[in-house]
Amino acid sequence: MKIRFIEKGNFARWVRTSLLVFGLLIMFLAYRYVPPAPFGGCLLLVGLGVAAVGGYASRAHLLKIKPFDDSYKKARESYTTKDDEDNAP
Repeated sequence: MKIRFIEKGNFARWVRTSLLVFGLLIMFLAYRYVPPAPFGGCLLLVGLGVAAVGGYASRAHLLKIKPFDDSYKKARESYTTKDDEDNAP
């Protein structure tokens, strides 16, 4: 059995859920048990960032946006021009 982190151009469901829960857990632990110091604030922001990645990945899946797809290559190739067209007056 092969563990897949990316399925159909997006994070797998278990990855999205894990990121969201792990980020919320980091924020809770930073708020509850870490004293108010620069380290506690940094830990809170790291948790917020991890939870945000999980939340945005879930929203991208809901809207059927594929951030890890190769469709950008097709779009990039569509903007290329031939040398004959560039040199024409």
